[in-house]
Amino acid sequence: MITDVAVTPHAVPLPRPWGPDVPVNHVLKVEVRLADGRTGTGFSWTPQIGAHAVQALLEHDVRDFVIGRSPDPGVIWDLLWRHLREAGGGGLTTIAMAGIDLALWDLRCGTASLADVLGRRRTSVPVYGSGVNIHYTDAELVEQAGRWKAAGYPGVKVKVGRPSLAEDVRRVAAVREVIGPEALLMVDANQRWDLPSARRAVAALAEFGLYWVEEPLPADDIAGQARLRESVSVPVAVGESAYTVHDFRDLLVAGACDVVQPNVVRVGGVTPLMRIAELARTFGVPTFPHLLPEVSGQIAMALPLPCMVEEVEDASFAALGVLAEPYPVEIKDGVLTTTGVRGLGLSLP
Repeated sequence: MITDVAVTPHAVPLPRPWGPDVPVNHVLKVEVRLADGRTGTGFSWTPQIGAHAVQALLEHDVRDFVIGRSPDPGVIWDLLWRHLREAGGGGLTTIAMAGIDLALWDLRCGTASLADVLGRRRTSVPVYGSGVNIHYTDAELVEQAGRWKAAGYPGVKVKVGRPSLAEDVRRVAAVREVIGPEALLMVDANQRWDLPSARRAVAALAEFGLYWVEEPLPADDIAGQARLRESVSVPVAVGESAYTVHDFRDLLVAGACDVVQPNVVRVGGVTPLMRIAELARTFGVPTFPHLLPEVSGQIAMALPLPCMVEEVEDASFAALGVLAEPYPVEIKDGVLTTTGVRGLGLSLP
């Protein structure tokens, strides 16, 4: 039985700020205590907006609801989502729910690792280098691409959506030159384009052999993304800004994506992410977990279709200094492996 929920907030400075307005990431450590004395550790996370609201939701509505209940992750998730529905089906609610769900999975694992409890399908997963680099100069972007190549990453992702398409073309061409013709190259527009702009941009950038274009349109414009996908040859990746299994159902039914990218916190934890992955499998669409490699990497080991894991430069929990060793995953030469640490392996301060 759950007897208590404790939340500890951290504002963690980014060694490489994601822009002048994003100098830190917000990490909320969530501990769930059981009547037998065991404690599970999870977290909620938001780079910029809503950390105080998520904390308030966890410390009041969420805590009051889960105390006294059996710690089954799936059961708690369904009951809690219905309870919080008045505050919204996704967004702050699912971000708060992730803290509870992750802590409950930590408890569920016992002495085993999350990857093994979920059902390990592979022993390693390739990692692509990623950066929040839309504000980088051309020289800084090229240097970053060079670091990824030197570190052995099989693929890299760069931001696009600069004021002019010519800038994007110049910058993507420079990155392709650095990483060579064999490396995978993805671009991420972070919802900056409308449909005509996206069509023009993808047509101009396709010559660089793009593995996918990510979030080309506003995340809610499912019809627009489906129309774009029908009209371009580059695969379309979406989902980091989707919050519920229903959102992903609508994307898949509309034929709006070739890759789905659920963020384990934004969707509400391990429980819904695995449901999303199974749904996507029925459409033949792979799931590539978004960010947070310490958890996403473990989940990737159990996903039904092959995938890659994203590592944003100097932004993993280990790199940010909020995770004590031993770390649950190791990334070396562009490949992620798990270390066998029990549970989620999140030793947060």
